[in-house]
Amino acid sequence: MGKGKSKKRQPSKSDSTASSAAAKAPQQLTPDTGAALFEDARSRLVAVFEALKIHPDAQARLMQPSLSLQVSVPVRMDDGSLKAFPAWRVQYDTSLGPAKGGVRFHPDVNQHEVTTLSFWMAVKCAVVNLPYGGGKGGVQVDAKSLSSLERERLARGYIRAIADIMGPDRDIPAPDVNTDATVMGWMIDEYEHILRAQAPAAITGKPLPLGGSPGRVEATGRGALKVLDLWAAQRERAPEETTVAVQGFGNAAYHFARLASAEGYRVVAVSDSSGGRYAADGLDIEALKKDKQSHGKLSKSQQGKALSGEQLLALEVDVLALAALENQVHGDNVAEVQAGAILEIANGPLTSDADRALEKRDVDVLPDVLVNTGGVVVSYFEWLQNRAGEKWSEEQVNERLDALLEREASQVLKRAEQEQVSFRHAAYCQGIERIAEAIMARGNCQDCR
Repeated sequence: MGKGKSKKRQPSKSDSTASSAAAKAPQQLTPDTGAALFEDARSRLVAVFEALKIHPDAQARLMQPSLSLQVSVPVRMDDGSLKAFPAWRVQYDTSLGPAKGGVRFHPDVNQHEVTTLSFWMAVKCAVVNLPYGGGKGGVQVDAKSLSSLERERLARGYIRAIADIMGPDRDIPAPDVNTDATVMGWMIDEYEHILRAQAPAAITGKPLPLGGSPGRVEATGRGALKVLDLWAAQRERAPEETTVAVQGFGNAAYHFARLASAEGYRVVAVSDSSGGRYAADGLDIEALKKDKQSHGKLSKSQQGKALSGEQLLALEVDVLALAALENQVHGDNVAEVQAGAILEIANGPLTSDADRALEKRDVDVLPDVLVNTGGVVVSYFEWLQNRAGEKWSEEQVNERLDALLEREASQVLKRAEQEQVSFRHAAYCQGIERIAEAIMARGNCQDCR
């Protein structure tokens, strides 16, 4: 909840009941669970609609995506064979501006997941008051099995498939899971070849020589740390007194852990898909990064001691930062969580039933639609620079990111405190209120207010 001091959870006897390893494991994302993911995400709107008295016309618009495109991307593989990969681009509500959102390459991607992610993007852009709607893209592929040339052909093929519905004023892709600045460079090059014109603002997260912004790579982790700092200040908690465990060690997780450690937080555990490392006195994040680069997985590191992903989720720490994928904490394993607060750096790491269980235990949950907005904020700055023909320094970018999150995140934390509601409810109210106002201002409704 958004009230009172955060406190560590005391395990009850019922919590100690053993569950199977399968029950504790993250739920694999299939089309069926993807559909459930979307329904679960939308279900959180019901209380927001009621609290804000949102007009039925706006409610109807917000329950479905504006556009959903499914395509097939054929790729000539290095061995001469041809493979066709299913792919999607979804634009949720665009009342506030063009769609904005990343493109992920992952074997579990499906239409429902991409739709859910585009919904969250619409909310988070509105939460931090950006002139964007929600967008998301995905290709169902094991990106790690592709060569560099195969990934480039896939990236270019994806852009050819969605070129008609994207652009600086319509839909602006960006990096996501298993895509990075290099992939964005291939994508913007392909789009400009199709357009036969320079259009750097059509894609963000690009390499610096192609109009990328300094600070974009670290932005999601930096933004998450800013929200954690604001929460810690509200709770009168010093960084040096705060232990943090981080699930994940991708781009956002690494930069968050690195920056948090440098600021004084004691990062005691991190993990990747191979397992994790733990040290009660704190881990050397840079050393772990080097180990990961050398061996390909954290489990090969000799720093600290080994622990499994399930053990990391159950650590008794002040803050558990979830920076992996969706559905990591759910009804079957939420009882194992002993953290005093949850920081959602990934999209949708808690299911709604897990969210309710933690709320009943007075565990603060800092929601994804606020915590991981740093990336889209700096993508917005990149878009502004591209459109204006300007280049900002990294210092300017970081200062503007800090100022924007100071303003918007503080409003969410203050609202939660004043209205005695959860941080998630407060964030959703801030975002949905802004989207609904834009929908109603466009007219074509009954009994417009």
